[in-house]
Amino acid sequence: MKRRLSSQRGQALLETALVLPLVLLVATSIFEFGRAYQTWQVLTNASREAARIAVLPGTTDLDIQTRVQQYLTAGQLVGTASVAVDRTRTISIGLGTAGSTRITVSYPFNFIVLNPVARLVVGNSSLGAALTMSAQAEMRNE
Repeated sequence: MKRRLSSQRGQALLETALVLPLVLLVATSIFEFGRAYQTWQVLTNASREAARIAVLPGTTDLDIQTRVQQYLTAGQLVGTASVAVDRTRTISIGLGTAGSTRITVSYPFNFIVLNPVARLVVGNSSLGAALTMSAQAEMRNE
């Protein structure tokens, strides 16, 4: 009887040792992709805010970039994003067209845990490199 109980404890320990790394990887992935989604939401909202002020008369590209950076800082994203302003767009409104401005915000995103793990598995590949997230917003000029 004693011998049988000790082998079951060893089996449970072995199963835990095999399953625990997978459970931790799944849990970490959930947190990492949740953080990536939150970053993408902040970028999307920053591009919308920038588009709102970009369509106003007298707004400069520096005003737009400043607003994007303020929004990213409020969203707790450190670093700077690249902002592309295209004021030469046209959109269709009913039977006619109107001028519009498109704002594209790009931001380098790094996974905190998954990038180092990917570099351990693959080595010198670009698998663990930063991802460039981008979001666009377009609004009709006033």
